[in-house]
Amino acid sequence: MKKFWIALAALALSAAAASAQDYNAAIDSFNAGAQALEVNKVEALAQFRAALAQFEACQEEEAAEMIAKCKEIIPSTLLSIAKEQINDADYDAALITLDQTAVTAKEYGAEAVAADAAELVTNTYLRKGSSLLKEKDFAGAAAALQEVVGREPGNGQAQLLLGQALLQDGKLEDATLALESANALGKTQALKLLSNAYLKQGQSLLKAGKLDECVASLEKSNSYIPSANAFKLMASAFTKGNKSAQAIDAYKKYLEVDPNAKDAPDILFTIAATAQKAGDKATAIEYYEKLAGNAKYGAQAAAQLKSLK
Repeated sequence: MKKFWIALAALALSAAAASAQDYNAAIDSFNAGAQALEVNKVEALAQFRAALAQFEACQEEEAAEMIAKCKEIIPSTLLSIAKEQINDADYDAALITLDQTAVTAKEYGAEAVAADAAELVTNTYLRKGSSLLKEKDFAGAAAALQEVVGREPGNGQAQLLLGQALLQDGKLEDATLALESANALGKTQALKLLSNAYLKQGQSLLKAGKLDECVASLEKSNSYIPSANAFKLMASAFTKGNKSAQAIDAYKKYLEVDPNAKDAPDILFTIAATAQKAGDKATAIEYYEKLAGNAKYGAQAAAQLKSLK
């Protein structure tokens, strides 16, 4: 029986010695992680995770305190790695790391780190979208920026960039929604983008002979920012559609918006001739008279006035 108790005591001492060795090994891993933090955060993270597993297997009372330290440091280290990836423009890797950060932080009760990670996700998608837009990957940019506005509908910059990406990707209706939201959020430059987009659409429709659709698009362009070009194109569409009164009105608005246009004499003569052909004698006389003394049209205008009067 005495031998039995001696053997049991020896076993206990051996276990205590082994436990002490495990604790010391865990301390070594923790210290290695602390040293690696300044030069290699990925290696530091691996060391802290190893230390955590080792401390959790220890019997020492001090292990509980070290476990808490590991659970505090690991989420912060993950967040720091994600920030480095963002600075290196490795956005996809950063998003993966941020997801790991959020999960780990919530598991370890690091709520502040989890909140920082969530905020950085939005910022990372914004930076990714902006970068892809510059690289002319419009579909990729739009997808990234949709992630931003899905999280922050009130982010005016994201709405503006999303609208630009969608415009370039040929999705005018979706772009309109984003750009109108951007304008409502203070990004007034969105109005110029919208006006130009519908102006270009109007030009294409005019070439295609879709006159009513052309006019509708140009009217939408002017609803954002009135432009002389839109009124001029509208006048062309009305003329092609044999709508003289509307064409004359559009030409007049063209000159109202740009009274010093280089082709102003041409437009004045066009208004007069169109009115004369349509039987609108008063308008024809009014606009021929505006050309009195004009080098190019003066003689023709005078001749037409003589016949009209």
